[in-house]
Amino acid sequence: MRILLLIHAFNSLSQRVFVELEAAGHDVSIEFDINDETTREAVALFRPDLILAPYLKRAIPEDIWKAHLCLIVHPGIIGDRGPSALDWAILRGEERWGVTVLQAEAEMDAGPIWASREFPMRAATKSSLYRGEVADGALEAIFEALEKIERGVAPRPLDYGARDVRGRLQPPVRQSDRKIDWAEDSTELVLRKLRASDGVPGVRDGAFFLHDGHPAPGLQGRPGEIIARSGPAICRATADGAVWIGHMRDPAGRHTFKLPATRLLDPDVPEIPLDSEQGYREITYREAGDVGFLRFNFYNGAMSSAQCERLLAAWREACRRPTRVIVLEGGDDFWSNGIHLNIIEAAPSPADESWRNINAMDDLAEAIIRTQSHISVAAMRGNAGAGGVFLARACDFVWLRSAVVLNPHYKDMGNLYGSEFWTYLLPRCCGAQNAARIAEARLPMGAREAVELGLADAAFGRDRADFDAEVARRAGALAGEGFAALLESRNARRAADEAARPLADYRAHELAEMHRNFYGFDPSYHVARYNFVHKVCKSRTPLTLARHRDKRLSHPGRIAS
Repeated sequence: MRILLLIHAFNSLSQRVFVELEAAGHDVSIEFDINDETTREAVALFRPDLILAPYLKRAIPEDIWKAHLCLIVHPGIIGDRGPSALDWAILRGEERWGVTVLQAEAEMDAGPIWASREFPMRAATKSSLYRGEVADGALEAIFEALEKIERGVAPRPLDYGARDVRGRLQPPVRQSDRKIDWAEDSTELVLRKLRASDGVPGVRDGAFFLHDGHPAPGLQGRPGEIIARSGPAICRATADGAVWIGHMRDPAGRHTFKLPATRLLDPDVPEIPLDSEQGYREITYREAGDVGFLRFNFYNGAMSSAQCERLLAAWREACRRPTRVIVLEGGDDFWSNGIHLNIIEAAPSPADESWRNINAMDDLAEAIIRTQSHISVAAMRGNAGAGGVFLARACDFVWLRSAVVLNPHYKDMGNLYGSEFWTYLLPRCCGAQNAARIAEARLPMGAREAVELGLADAAFGRDRADFDAEVARRAGALAGEGFAALLESRNARRAADEAARPLADYRAHELAEMHRNFYGFDPSYHVARYNFVHKVCKSRTPLTLARHRDKRLSHPGRIAS
């Protein structure tokens, strides 16, 4: 089937839909919803069998949905309507929620129902639920809808009189709905308000918008007061406890994007160590037999210079433990997305901070590659992009949750060359031909394709709990009776690679290219970083996505990948 994805932005759900539709053999092209004329032109060029909108912020033009079958993915249960579906579900403490695939008609979100899925809610941010349960349910519902279309099955009309229709039209959530009453609101309610607002728009509190809320067990004080700090986070007291706030945004400040809270506030309060049970714990470590599990849960997967340095110290400490295998677990929603563009953008010299950050990433990647005492595993429960993908590939084994999407490329960030030893790791693991394909593609990649190309070693467990259990089982097996032979073989291969071409040579080559990106005459990286951090909307769809606009490809008919 020829499917045009009409999207506001190429977000996590849109990428997942694109990857899985292509894997199922459909011809897929993408158009950003810039204006009605651009959309009409895209439809005329591509001649789709179906227009699918997994992430759209405004209505599809009437002349398009009347002439073409248009399906909308709505992150709400059947009957739910309005732009704040997940926000309300979290704020109201819904125990179950859902996602619905419906047909576009004149009334927003009120068209016939093609498919839906429900899921139990968990205590997580709106963004996390969207990337996880909503995305999983959306894919199931989309494929059910496609099957019905192919079989000629009609959709179900929306009937508010039906017993199973719980949803209703809901107004947009306003800041007054999100407002925290520090004197009255419990910790649980404060966290719900923060989670329902993360990452857009945040909770307005005085001059700032608050993001990245977490429980602060055992801490309390006068409600509303800042009572402690820990690394990037500040701790605010609630009516019955306290919460950590990791990031904030100052809409009237010099930098209006999200930054670590302690960069915007410098309270004179006690410092709680990051590794304390009561602290803002970005990095944790635990052991199970001969396996050490090193978890780093960095906000949105971005890794600043300081975070890389802390993780490197934790890696070295883990290597001193009497274990055999170290599993790098990453975070709940992202494994890693590479260097921290927000902190770089806010630095006095973004070029200097970029240079410091990429060197800190390289230090960490090099330490992993050079480890001789342990077998290393990257267990990727969440998505990864750019340098984060190659940091994972620095490990001996890369295991993906089956629903993970990877973006193993740098070039969309202003033709950034990239580092983290990718020029060594990609050809070694994937072969020269696949390495070139991965580096040039500029497209997201699903877990199955990543394994086929050698970028990962295995993919399993769409469910997070199943994935974690299988990781533990497989890691334990690596630490078993075949460990000594495996370690000896790995160390011998690394020694041979070092003799053929030292790691220092790869690093010097990559960093020479990066130096030109950061300090050279071409400002593309700095412009792209600014646009990314400030969320500047795209003025056109890149040809890598809008294949119907690429004159090198033949139209109509099957579009070559």
